[in-house]
Amino acid sequence: MAECGFWTRSIAASEVSSLPERNRRPLQNNQSESKKNQHNLKTILLYSNSNPIRNKDALGYGCQFCASQFTEPQRLKEHFLHEHKIKDLLKAINGRLFEYFVKLDITDLKCTICNRSLNKLQELVDHIQTEHNKEVYEDLKSAIVPFKFDTEKLVCAECCKEFQNFKHLLEHMNVHFSNYICPVCGRGFVTDRLYARHVRRHKSAEFKCKDCDKVFGSKEKLRYHQKGVHLGFIKRNKCLICKERFLDYWQKVNHMVKVHGAPETTQKCNACGRSFKDQRMLTIHIKKDHLLERKHKCQECEMLFFSASRLKHHMAKHSGLRQFKCDICLKAYARKNTLREHMRIHANDRRFRCEHCGQAFVQKCSLLSHVRSKHGNVV
Repeated sequence: MAECGFWTRSIAASEVSSLPERNRRPLQNNQSESKKNQHNLKTILLYSNSNPIRNKDALGYGCQFCASQFTEPQRLKEHFLHEHKIKDLLKAINGRLFEYFVKLDITDLKCTICNRSLNKLQELVDHIQTEHNKEVYEDLKSAIVPFKFDTEKLVCAECCKEFQNFKHLLEHMNVHFSNYICPVCGRGFVTDRLYARHVRRHKSAEFKCKDCDKVFGSKEKLRYHQKGVHLGFIKRNKCLICKERFLDYWQKVNHMVKVHGAPETTQKCNACGRSFKDQRMLTIHIKKDHLLERKHKCQECEMLFFSASRLKHHMAKHSGLRQFKCDICLKAYARKNTLREHMRIHANDRRFRCEHCGQAFVQKCSLLSHVRSKHGNVV
């Protein structure tokens, strides 16, 4: 990264001085907050080796100025410093960047005027103001949020808290840059757009999904969510390369890994060390096995279950209904999986084999009974 810093410093010295005077003149104090944020971002990028990040998905970290994506943030930094630093900086930074917030990589942060190393974004701002007389507006709600990638794990650049994925780190940064505070729940948000979207959910709590408890701002959005997520009518997740669509986000991620060679990621549980193929499976594991979450209650016996499907499976005990009937012998069962196990009898599917004598059985319970009675083993 030192070479990148030197390259940037030499370019900035020659190129910035040749910029038109109107681009280098400080903005007037009465201009909008968005304009001030734009001015600050241009100044920070011109006089440091920091770089913006457009997004992070299965293909990696996306460049703010072109369609390139990189599996490592360091490669994105090198790409930006060599390809976009001066050429696209002034023309591409506008108010649209600040609708949410600008994600700024400040890994190995340096001033490109004097090559001094700095630890935090605010230290850089103070330095270029006092040492190099560069104007940066500080009387505003800043929408420039710093990130660092100098450790193996994703760590907050402000408080060093660790995160399993970039999405959760993004959400966490609202804690440190709380420009707008929700009066209902006290949560903070970087931009007014994020804040307004959050507040609408409080005002429209009646539009709550009965399947997952998500809240929506209108009946139309709720209906669209139910059709897409729970009924499977709408494929909202589009592949970034071949445009194939998927019902589920993680189906899209798996497709990109298998078909397009995107890097495969695994999520590790900090509590027990188990690994999972995606964040969704890890979240389910934590809620079910560590937090012991049981939201679904049986009204007959008051047993608690993690999922609605497990409660439905359990209710067969109370209903007495035997709606799953075998077409061969006409036996009926309360659960579909019990019928499925029964059908193995007719197919002579003896998948459970004794490791002692080799005798095979249709059902696992038959194998266990055999091992106990014939071989004296307690399984």
